[in-house]
Amino acid sequence: MIPGVVANDQVVYPVTLAWRDGSALTKLSAVVLGLGNLARGQILKGLGFLLLQILFIFYMIVFGIPNLRFLPTLGWAIQEEVWNEEKGIFEYVGESHQSIRILLAIVSTVFVIAGFILIWRAAIRSSYITDLAIRDGEKPSTAREDLHQLADRQLHRSLMFLPALGVLLFTILPLVYMISMAFTNYSRVNDKLVLFDWVGLDNFRLVLSTDNTIGQTFWSVLGWTLIWAVFATGLNYIFGILLALMIERKDTRAKGFWRFCFVLTIAVPQFVSLLFMRQLLQPNGAVNNILAGWGLGRLPFFTDATWARITVIVINCWVGIPYTLLQVSGILKNIPAELYEAARIDGAGGMVIFRKITMPYIFFVTTPYLITQFTGNVNNFNVIYLLSGGGPGVVGRTAGRTDLLVTWLFKLTVDQDYYNIGAVIGIFTFVVLSIVALVTYRRSGSYMDEEGFQ
Repeated sequence: MIPGVVANDQVVYPVTLAWRDGSALTKLSAVVLGLGNLARGQILKGLGFLLLQILFIFYMIVFGIPNLRFLPTLGWAIQEEVWNEEKGIFEYVGESHQSIRILLAIVSTVFVIAGFILIWRAAIRSSYITDLAIRDGEKPSTAREDLHQLADRQLHRSLMFLPALGVLLFTILPLVYMISMAFTNYSRVNDKLVLFDWVGLDNFRLVLSTDNTIGQTFWSVLGWTLIWAVFATGLNYIFGILLALMIERKDTRAKGFWRFCFVLTIAVPQFVSLLFMRQLLQPNGAVNNILAGWGLGRLPFFTDATWARITVIVINCWVGIPYTLLQVSGILKNIPAELYEAARIDGAGGMVIFRKITMPYIFFVTTPYLITQFTGNVNNFNVIYLLSGGGPGVVGRTAGRTDLLVTWLFKLTVDQDYYNIGAVIGIFTFVVLSIVALVTYRRSGSYMDEEGFQ
């Protein structure tokens, strides 16, 4: 048998190998899918590949090619503008197109083509494997044997097919669609017709440049987003660890009660807690009324930029620390007692034990959690939107002083229909988070020394 490429303990046969060493039927299978299987008695498999090819050809003739013809202009150039004497305005006539639907159709067609290429490769490999079986004097596998393989050695593929299809349709396809939107000039012509065209990298230049309001706003919001993420993550992490250490001390009584008090914050829906705090801290809210009654004056919790930023960070600690508390409480119970006993025998004090044993162990285990928290805080829509709404506002800008990239993106898309700028901001957010997460994790002990605390 001609060897294939071994990957993950399985033999994989590249298409180039099948094309070079395969029979004439295998090579013809590149034109008529399933031909090699049909000629060797694998009727169901061959008909399956052939049916998929027929469906693909039908799709491309009826939908795919008509969709791709709009690729250069997204339907913009097909419209005809005519002057209406009665209304005194220009009107678009001719074919009725929406660039949003056209772009979605184009992206969908590209995915269908990519899927068919995978099926085409699978058909050639299947015919080649049958070639190899015949050369070795074996019978080609039957439909029953193929089904048995899908329920045995290939069970992982059978179980992962539907989840992978769901991720493709509901995650990857929308992601590619929104990334494509970043290269267009989204604009509304009227309530019924939405037309836009490709503009290349113009939106990226607009966002990155400091010569316009959008660019100035982006850099300002990006800076605050990173400051917020560092403080929100760091304070939650540090105070969560300290709180867990205090509760887990041998001298602390009623440990379950204290845990319950803080975990109650998690049990209450976050939006309820945040909206309640928002009402308490309003200029005429309960807190300011009490302060005014004591003669201390009202505090600008959400009307002053500095106060608003400090307020959202502090309140985020209230809703975020309990999560770290639960994580660290479980970790502290799993630190081997022998390490502490050996350290005490060697004369180590409490601070030395904490620095040399407790904290390294906690940090080793919680590094992935810490990265996840940082990522979550960069995209922490709830705390900012429900507490301050991104305010206080800035004259002439679409983002307020406490807006994060994610809340600014929401305002640009939902309130103002700037989907192209929103897509660019989404791409930059993804790039920043990917770099921070990957670099941090790959340099952490959890990745570099996985067996370090085993």
